[in-house]
Amino acid sequence: MIDEIYFDTDCLSAFLWTRTEYLLNRLYPERITIPYQVYLELSHPNIPQLKARIDTLIQNGEARLIKLDIESKEEEMYLNLTSGSLNGRCWIGKGEAASISLAYYRNGVLASNNMRDVSYYIEKLGLKSMTTASILLEVFRKNILTEAEVNLIWSQMIAKRQKLPCNTFTEYMIDRESNQGKFK
Repeated sequence: MIDEIYFDTDCLSAFLWTRTEYLLNRLYPERITIPYQVYLELSHPNIPQLKARIDTLIQNGEARLIKLDIESKEEEMYLNLTSGSLNGRCWIGKGEAASISLAYYRNGVLASNNMRDVSYYIEKLGLKSMTTASILLEVFRKNILTEAEVNLIWSQMIAKRQKLPCNTFTEYMIDRESNQGKFK
């Protein structure tokens, strides 16, 4: 069985802002899962173009919209994460919390950029995870795009204020391939 990937708002929006969401479907057909809370966060009236792109992904069957099961362990964890009552940690955003809860209880993969908020939970819960940077590295390694093309997308993401671990894709790639590999 292939694990579903639960995208949080930051990770998914990096691809939506740069109109490169097609890369997700190329890499992960039938695995892209959008928690309803992420959908709501990206349905803000000030960014209708992002909602339109998500709607297209869903309508084309390239992504699945999913809600937490009501009165379930998923929902309980979600509520604890958003209220800050899980181990006394600070609360996290609704999209991140839903993605973490779904990935944990449905044995999926968490796709998130906000490592500051989620790395504790990734480690504590033993979650499989990926980031925008690791996805772009996979795009390059599978020869879907060239290094120059990925660097261009990377710079566009940074221009849209997306959090990436390095200034360029090349720098990230060198770091990941070195023995140090300090960036996710």
